[in-house]
Amino acid sequence: MNTSDRPANTSDGPVNTSDGPASTSDRPALDIQGLRITLPGTARPVLDGIDLTVATGETVALVGESGSGKSLTSRSALRLLPPGAVTEGTVLVDGQDVLTLDADRLRALRTGAVAMVFQDPRAAINPLRRIGDFLTESVRATRTMTAAQATARAVELLEAVGLDDTALAKYPSQVSGGMLQRVMIAAALMGDPTLLLADEPTTALDVTTQAEVIALLGRLRERFGTGLLFVTHDLDLAAAVSDRVYVMYAGRIAESGPAEEIFARPRHPYTAALLASTPRLENPRGRLAAIDGQPPDLRVALTGCAFAARCALATELCDQQAPVSLPAPGRPGHQAACHHSDRLEGSAVDA
Repeated sequence: MNTSDRPANTSDGPVNTSDGPASTSDRPALDIQGLRITLPGTARPVLDGIDLTVATGETVALVGESGSGKSLTSRSALRLLPPGAVTEGTVLVDGQDVLTLDADRLRALRTGAVAMVFQDPRAAINPLRRIGDFLTESVRATRTMTAAQATARAVELLEAVGLDDTALAKYPSQVSGGMLQRVMIAAALMGDPTLLLADEPTTALDVTTQAEVIALLGRLRERFGTGLLFVTHDLDLAAAVSDRVYVMYAGRIAESGPAEEIFARPRHPYTAALLASTPRLENPRGRLAAIDGQPPDLRVALTGCAFAARCALATELCDQQAPVSLPAPGRPGHQAACHHSDRLEGSAVDA
C-alpha cells in the first residue's frame, strides 16, 4: 500500500487513554505476550515474561539501564535473536507471530510490516554504496516495486524527512550524522511498515540534531499512522515523545502506563530511582543521585524481585517472591510489579 493511501492520524491529542492503548484498528502494530528468551550459559532468562503492546499510530517508550533487555525486546519483533536463543510466548507484528514464521514469510515481514532505525547510522549503511542504492535495494530485491517506482518512493521519503533528491547520488561519508540518520528513517519507511522500531536513534547525535530527529519521528508517525516503539535510557526524552512507557529491569517489566502518570507518580522504586538520578537544569548543584549496586548477574538465578538488592523498600518478602504486576487504584492502565507500590504513592522516593 502506498503511504498516500493510508489515512493520517488526525487525533488532536495522545493516542492512548489511562485505560490502555487506543488504536485506529482492532489489531495492534505490536503485541508481545509472555515473551521469555533463554540463552546458553545463563541461569535465568534474559527476557522473563514480557508483555508489551504498541497500537497503530501510538508511540511507546521502552526505558531502563543498559543491559535491561530493551534492545533484545525490540529486536524480537524482527526475530533478530542471539545464536542458541530459546523462546517462549508470542510476538505478533500486524497479527503475525514472528517467532513461528518460515524464512520466506519472515523476509516479507522484515521488508514490509516492520522496520528498525538503529543507534549508529554509519554502522548500518554500506559506506561504498550510494544512498539511493541503500534506500531502494530492499524493495527492488523483493520485487515489490520497479526501479522507477522505488526511486520515486525514495525521493518522496527523502522529502518527508527534510532532504531532497540530490542525496540519492551521495555516499554516506558526504553527509552529516544527522542527515544520515534521516536517511535511515526514510529507508525504514520504504516498505510502508505498520511498526517502526527506533533503538536509541539519537545517541550518536548532538543535542540540536537529536531534537530535530525526535520531532521528525513524531511528524512521520502522525502522517503515516505507524506504531512506534522508541527504545531509550533517557527518561526525559521518553516523557517528551511517548504516549505510554514501559520501564524494564533485569529482563522484566517493572512498571508500565501512560507517560504522564509514570513520571508524575511512579509506583516502582526503580522508576523513582531513575527519575531521581536524571540531571535537572533547575537544580544543577550538589551530587547527582545514583542507584547503588549492580543489576543481577545472568549466571545467578533469581528467586524474588530482581531489584530487591538495590531497593530501599525491600523486605524479606521481596527476596523470596517475585512480585506480580498489578494496576494502581483507580488507574487500570498504570501497572507496577512491586510488593510495596502503595508506599510510593504521592511520595518522592530516592532508592
